[in-house]
Amino acid sequence: MLPDNPVERYGSPKGTSEHMADWPKYAKITGPIVMIGFGSIGRGTLPLIERHFDYDPKRFVVIDPEDSDKELLDERGIRFISEHVTKKNYKKLLKPLLSEGEGQGFCVNLSVDTSSLDIMKLCRQIDVLYIDTVVEPWLGFYFDSKADNASRTNYALRETVREEKRKNPGGTTAVSCCGANPGMVSWFVKQALVNLAADTRAGIKTPAPDDREGWARLMRDLGVKGIHIAERDTQRTKLPKPFDTFWNTWSVEGFVSEGLQPSELGWGTHEKWMPKNGKKHKKGCKAAIYLEQPGANTRVRTWCPTPGAQYGFLVTHNESISIADFFTVRDKKGKVTYRPTCHYAYHPCNDAVLSLHEMFGAAGRPQPVFHVLDENELVDGIDELGVLLYGHKKNAYWYGSQLSLDETRKLAPYQNATGLQVSSAVLAGMVWALENPQAGIVEADEMDFHRCLEVQMPYLGPVNGYYTDWTPLDGRPGLFPEDIDKADPWQFRNILVK
Repeated sequence: MLPDNPVERYGSPKGTSEHMADWPKYAKITGPIVMIGFGSIGRGTLPLIERHFDYDPKRFVVIDPEDSDKELLDERGIRFISEHVTKKNYKKLLKPLLSEGEGQGFCVNLSVDTSSLDIMKLCRQIDVLYIDTVVEPWLGFYFDSKADNASRTNYALRETVREEKRKNPGGTTAVSCCGANPGMVSWFVKQALVNLAADTRAGIKTPAPDDREGWARLMRDLGVKGIHIAERDTQRTKLPKPFDTFWNTWSVEGFVSEGLQPSELGWGTHEKWMPKNGKKHKKGCKAAIYLEQPGANTRVRTWCPTPGAQYGFLVTHNESISIADFFTVRDKKGKVTYRPTCHYAYHPCNDAVLSLHEMFGAAGRPQPVFHVLDENELVDGIDELGVLLYGHKKNAYWYGSQLSLDETRKLAPYQNATGLQVSSAVLAGMVWALENPQAGIVEADEMDFHRCLEVQMPYLGPVNGYYTDWTPLDGRPGLFPEDIDKADPWQFRNILVK
């Protein structure tokens, strides 16, 4: 079915490009700023930090082994260190930079192959605020042939951070996994629940819950069976992709690494079937399972407003686990009585899809050349990124950002639509951390979604809600017999492309 009209009252707020002559200053960063990594997201985050914070440029340091964009820093008087941050040197390198002079420093970790947990622990020890977009391990973790697949999962990485939170609660704020997804999409889930409650409860206004238990009960009571992080990137390039290269609209290193990890998903209580290669975890929150196959070679059926029904890749992401964990309901004895299924369903840009086909056609061997498509190489398109809440009385509801490349160019420099969705979430996370400097280690699910979206919305283009009567059983079975569950369209058995 074609998408319904957008729910206008949930649309984009005031503050898009034509309304924003003056950018608000949210806070002052009184100490040094250390940005680790200056790739596509680092470049995009830089102008947002400039616009929205007061700070001393002489105390801003960027660390990256590549110096291709050093001129952007030179013209701003920002110090650049061409260095790999490694397990051996991170304390010696970072501690003097983060603790130099007066005030409270801020570490913005936007790199790959650097341990988020180790750097986060160092920052908290010296009272420095911290933010990252993923729980990143040290170099070698993702492709360790000696490790079993369970230990290579995002579940395992997340558990190390959650264990640190349990052992050392409170203290200096460290925001874990705060990009577009993971990050922004967790705030979208909460807003979507508030919208859904208003539309299914005969106009009775439902106040947003004020704790995790309240949110979990609200999702359960609304009948939500699961959530897709449903994304379609339609950004197009001027030139065709060359052979033996991997093109993407964001970090290729990051996409290849997570794409070759096991496919993972939060596992809901409504599920009656599990794939034969599905595995449960023996320790931790037990909110997720993983499949013994790579995420970027695992397809699922999903829905986005522009294309309608589409295939997506079930790539592992922290939010698949954190959302399922956050919205879990337990009885007085601690037994799980409700949990939603949650996973990424990602259709990247066409050049990235072609790149994946090449890579997996070569048995998972990545191409020798990685390239991130910048705003000057792209012609047009949008990154339609939202959350699809399904299984409730109104069937399915998608809520999210439909940011175009053209709008991105008006809003901020040095990035495409995908990048701005990430960098603006970093901005929101930084604002929240500065306003809540003693919150301890937090994920996006544990932050004030309203405040974070208030900061981020001006950078997201149209933000709309759509209802649809599509289900993964539409048009099935076709010419060939299929293993489907006709009694419940929203079983993972019907969503997974087998």
